Amino acid sequence: MMENWYVPITIVPGIGLLLMSTSNLLGQLSLEIKNLISEHTGYNNLLERKLVQLKLINLAMVFLYASVAFFVVSGLIAGLYQSSHTMIDNIPIYFSVGGIICCLVALVLLIVFSFRAVRIKQDQFKVKD
Repeated sequence: MMENWYVPITIVPGIGLLLMSTSNLLGQLSLEIKNLISEHTGYNNLLERKLVQLKLINLAMVFLYASVAFFVVSGLIAGLYQSSHTMIDNIPIYFSVGGIICCLVALVLLIVFSFRAVRIKQDQFKVKD
């Protein structure tokens, strides 16, 4: 059933790009939080919101890593057992579906992160004025 065992593996570089950009966002957010902490000036609410953002983006990265793992296992199982015609034929599909679901959850979390980030930046500039 899964003759194209390489299909799940070909998705991995795209998710890798998402991971790379997400880790850059994580690094920038961490730096912003560090700067807010070092300023020690009445930014507690802003700091708390940015820490929630940090948790959100970290959770998105966990789901992206899980997605990569699911796709790699799917391709590996399909490649190793491509000649057998047993119940193993469906297992790679289950892993692929798991990878797709994890990736979709991560994308939803990143969308939520993006909307919140814009709101936080708007509020941050209002505070500075």
